[in-house]
Amino acid sequence: METVITSALGQGLLYCFMILGVFMTFRVLDFPDLTVDGSLPLGAAVTAVAITNGYSPWLATIAGVVAGILAGLITGSLHLLLKSGDTSSTNYGPKLLAGILVMTALYTLNLRIMGRSNIPLLGKTTVFDEMGHWFSVNVTGWWLVLTLAVLMVILKYALDWFLHTEIGLAMQATGDNEQMLRSLGVNTNIVRVMGLGIANGFVALSGSLVAQYQGFADVGMGIGTIVAGLAGVIIGEVLFGTRSISWVLFSVVGGSIVYRLLIAVSLRIGIAPTDLKLLTAALVVVALSIPTVRRKVIRI
Repeated sequence: METVITSALGQGLLYCFMILGVFMTFRVLDFPDLTVDGSLPLGAAVTAVAITNGYSPWLATIAGVVAGILAGLITGSLHLLLKSGDTSSTNYGPKLLAGILVMTALYTLNLRIMGRSNIPLLGKTTVFDEMGHWFSVNVTGWWLVLTLAVLMVILKYALDWFLHTEIGLAMQATGDNEQMLRSLGVNTNIVRVMGLGIANGFVALSGSLVAQYQGFADVGMGIGTIVAGLAGVIIGEVLFGTRSISWVLFSVVGGSIVYRLLIAVSLRIGIAPTDLKLLTAALVVVALSIPTVRRKVIRI
C-alpha cells in the first residue's frame, strides 16, 4: 500500500506543473487552450533528444521548457490572426481553433523531433540521477516525492509572486474583464500571448520530468492531458476552495495529487487501465456537480 501511495504522490507532483499551466489558461486568462495536449509531449521529446545526444539533463530540461513556451506563444499569435479584430473575451471560437491547430501541428513536429514515435532513456543520466548523486541517495519512493515537493513549492511561490506583479495582475484582469483593461490602455493581446507562453512552459516542464522519470518519451503521452488537467483544477477548487490566488495555486496542486490517488486506488481495486479515460470524465462530472448539489442541500 505504501508503494501505491508514494507512486500516486509522485505522479501527482510530476503532473502538478501541467495543472498549474492549465489553471493559468482556463482560470487566469479565460482561454480554453488545447495546446497542452501537444506541448506536454513536446517538452518530453526535446528533452529526450537532447539527453540522448549527450547534453546535460539540466540543459535538456530547460530546452524542453523553452520549446513549450514557444508553442504557447505561437498559439497566442495564431489566436490574434484568427479573431479578425473581434475583441470580445467571450468569443471562444478563435481561441479553441488556435489551440486545436497548434496541438495538431505539434503531433507531427514531435515525430520530426524524435525521429520515431518513442525514445527510451534507460541508461541515460537524468535530473533525478544528478540530484541523487549530489545527495548520495536514490531518488525514488519518498525521496522522489520530497524532491518534487520542494520543486513544486519553489515554482508555486515564483508563480504566486509573478501573478502579483504588474504584468501578472494584468493577466488576471484580462481573464476577468478584458474590455475594462483595454479602456485603461493595456494591450491585452500581448498580455494573453505572454500568459499562454508561460502556461505551456509549465506544461512542457511536466512532460520533460515525466519522460525522465518513466524512462522514455512517447509521441502519444499527451493524449487526454487537457481532461486530466481540468480534472485536477476542478477537484482542487472543489475540495480546497479558492479563497485567494495564493491559496488556489496550492488547491490545484492538491487536486493533482488527489486525482492521481483516485486513479491509483481505482487500479488497485481492479478497474481496467483501458477504463481510466471514462473514469477521468466521470470524476470531472462529479467535481462539477458538487457545488450545485451543495447549494441545493443548503437551501433545503
